[in-house]
Amino acid sequence: MNFNLGKGGEVKIILVFKEAEKIEDGNELYTYLKKKELFKGNSSEVYSHISYSGDKILLLGLGEEEKVTTDSLRKAFFKVGKELIKLKVTSVEVSVPKFKDLCYKNTIQAITEGLLQSEYSFEKYLSEKKTIPTVEDVFLNVLEDKKDKVLEAINESKLLMEGVFLARNLVNEPAINMTPEVLANSAKDELEKLGVKVEIYGKEEIKKLGMEAFLAVAEGSEKEPQFIVMSYKGDPTSDKKLALVGKGLTYDSGGYSIKSSSGMETMHSDMAGAASVIGTLKSVAMAGLKKNVVAIVAACENMISGGAYKPGDIIGSMSGKTIEVLNTDAEGRLTLADALWYAVKVVKADGVIDVATLTGACMVALGSINTGAVTNNECLMNDIKAASEIAGEPVWQLPSNDEYKELIKGTFADLKNTGGRWAGAITAGLFLEEFVDNTPWVHLDIAGTSYLSSDKDYLPKGATGVPVKTLYYLIKGFEPKKCECK
Repeated sequence: MNFNLGKGGEVKIILVFKEAEKIEDGNELYTYLKKKELFKGNSSEVYSHISYSGDKILLLGLGEEEKVTTDSLRKAFFKVGKELIKLKVTSVEVSVPKFKDLCYKNTIQAITEGLLQSEYSFEKYLSEKKTIPTVEDVFLNVLEDKKDKVLEAINESKLLMEGVFLARNLVNEPAINMTPEVLANSAKDELEKLGVKVEIYGKEEIKKLGMEAFLAVAEGSEKEPQFIVMSYKGDPTSDKKLALVGKGLTYDSGGYSIKSSSGMETMHSDMAGAASVIGTLKSVAMAGLKKNVVAIVAACENMISGGAYKPGDIIGSMSGKTIEVLNTDAEGRLTLADALWYAVKVVKADGVIDVATLTGACMVALGSINTGAVTNNECLMNDIKAASEIAGEPVWQLPSNDEYKELIKGTFADLKNTGGRWAGAITAGLFLEEFVDNTPWVHLDIAGTSYLSSDKDYLPKGATGVPVKTLYYLIKGFEPKKCECK
């Protein structure tokens, strides 16, 4: 899909606010449809009037004028994109007005993102493809004095979708094809050509690093674990850096605390955190952001064998803290514990964000709408919230009272890997905090938002790519600072 500035295209998209008295183009048709109650201009409502020899227009409802947002525009233009594909349209034109209270650049970015999102599908294993993109050219008739900003917005949308779609593709791959080694090599193939340094450590090197918690989880699988460190130095003049740590369980059976058969069906998606940090780094590198970022993934499978770790085991960790294993299905926090310690002690990051499909408890609490968050630093948390609002990827901060920390204190070791049934998303996050040594940190639990059982607006069934956009916008504006939040 190419975006062009100016007029052109075989079909014209006409924007209509809800219950508008009249519209500039296609008013006769609109008046008729409104009278017959066939089109009202509701948000994302589409009516196509395309004939062989007559008019070729498409009415797109935007809802009430004062309620138009960047996310409502994303959804509306995603719907338009799907309609254009269905009608096999190859080129379109849309005039983009200045919406009240909306930045023009953000408006263009939302429109272009919605259209690009409409083309995504994961049909690699289908004999007959269901989604065949047809739109080759989109003509944007924009305000003359905004053209430079428009071009920036189009470019940023494209590179953001590159990262989002990469994350989706990695997550959607079945576990038989997406092993720790394949994930590591995929990161190398995608990122090194963009100037990102990718280091991959095998089992023996992981042992030398003292990552006992990570190795305990990996021991049950015949697939060798991979520790992946991806370094992007966009600002060589600065030593400041942000670390992104992604959970990389390429398959999770639950281990000896085995999941049900239905509970395992989508466990190839348990590496969505890893995929999201890889996808984010791709977008960051493509954009050439002048920031320093290190993405870290401890990739392995959680399987059952004679050598697998067991409930009741006590294991060590890179930090030196010991952990009672009460549930082998609480494995992601063990791999992340060593990866986080590496981020703060070896990378010496100024801020750390971990991203993980960590708990079913978060899905129970927040469903598939909000990503859950736990933090030790309100300033960094506020930055995440601001980035998520721009991205249209809602984040909800969970409480982290000291009383919750009592639930993960061990009896025979320093910690236990589960705090029990209650407040599971919170105690899992607070377990991870034990391994960041007071470095500013935010934990994002994407268990509900990274993989959907059915499509939701522009987010498809399966992998969503959440929170690539949030992380990108966070990095774009990231500045380490002393936090004075109370």
